[in-house]
Amino acid sequence: MATNILMPALSPTMTEGNLARWLKKEGEAVKAGDVIAEIETDKATMEFEAVDEGVLGKILVPDGTEGVKVNAPIGIMVEEGEEVPADAGAAPKAAAQPGPAPKQDAAPDSKPASGPAEQQPKAATATENRPASGGEKGDRVFASPLARRMAQQAGIDLSGIQGSGPNGRIVKADIEGAAGKPQAAPEAKAAASPAAAAPQAAAAPKAPAPAITAPHTAVPNSSMRKVIARRLSESKQTVPHFYVSMDIELDALLKLRADLNSRAPKEGPGAFKLSVNDLVIKAVARVLRQYPNVNATWTDDAIIQYHDVDISVAVSIPDGLITPIIRKADQKGLAAISNEMKDLAARAKSGKLKPEEFQGGGFSISNMGMFGVRDFSAIINPPQAGILAVSAGEQRPVVKDGALGIATVMTCTLSVDHRVVDGALAAEFIAAFKKVVEDPLSLML
Repeated sequence: MATNILMPALSPTMTEGNLARWLKKEGEAVKAGDVIAEIETDKATMEFEAVDEGVLGKILVPDGTEGVKVNAPIGIMVEEGEEVPADAGAAPKAAAQPGPAPKQDAAPDSKPASGPAEQQPKAATATENRPASGGEKGDRVFASPLARRMAQQAGIDLSGIQGSGPNGRIVKADIEGAAGKPQAAPEAKAAASPAAAAPQAAAAPKAPAPAITAPHTAVPNSSMRKVIARRLSESKQTVPHFYVSMDIELDALLKLRADLNSRAPKEGPGAFKLSVNDLVIKAVARVLRQYPNVNATWTDDAIIQYHDVDISVAVSIPDGLITPIIRKADQKGLAAISNEMKDLAARAKSGKLKPEEFQGGGFSISNMGMFGVRDFSAIINPPQAGILAVSAGEQRPVVKDGALGIATVMTCTLSVDHRVVDGALAAEFIAAFKKVVEDPLSLML
């Protein structure tokens, strides 16, 4: 039977994507698990695998097509020797508008026998888009893995829920509605990056385009830029920010960095070259372990304090910003952090990060010291409660023991969510960070 291959949603905020290229040609045999296409999301280029075996009968969306809506047909899969139906490529009824699926779509005979069924390929790195496994069609409950986990935690029977996803699939919103809560607290850590994490606010009326008469060039907004604009606007509008700044001397840390780099092997598996940013990540991880109430997220029911110290680090890429995550940073050595950060940053710039490598995290670091920035304040990355803005180290006059001297000083600014972190706690946190940076040998313990 012919099936539609649908454009899947690869992140919580994705509504459309770009079909970068097909890796299979029309008429070519496909096995389950074969990579058939590459899709560009607002964060990365991802490979997509076929769910079932068959033949790629027809390509509906050619290479390089931008702005393909989620759940729109992009191709047709047929069985060996089967012809592509004449009405192939019809838009999927269940995906036309969000909300409960119409009853007629759930009936086995509601679609023409000659039309293709709708089949969404799985992503090798995004299991949220895969059909749930189960028994025969008659007793199978179709639900996303996230929805199943939420239902289990809330004690909800999935068989009594009408799904609002494609083909009546049960999704996160259905579980939240059944539980009668705006959001389940255990899932507060599900996503946290500039392009995928914050709860979406109601769409605001579109502002009229300004009347621009001067000569200009209109640069279309990329998917990433649109998501960044929406999420940062939501953060500033819904999260009560406040800021604490402190000047921190770097000379001891720079000396330790130089000493360690001089001892490091230049080649081989043990090679590394530490940056100031690597040492800052380790210092923040150490302090977050001391202050777990900063490594947290606000929900209406509870403040969620994370057990792991997962640090998101802002990386500039051509289309915007992404925050790859150093997982369990407090448990890793400086060399491991340095090599992992270099690998994540390189793959972020080439669009090769996996979703789990930039979704999540409990705290963020934004370092603009390499650009010579003297001082700045960063916007919180929801649902996290804090972000540290790190500026350039520069020689400044300082007073020590009543005498004027010169030291290498950087200004750091901590932005926090006042619902989670109060003023005294923020001051204690950044003071502890200053102490670690100015006595960096403690990082070696």
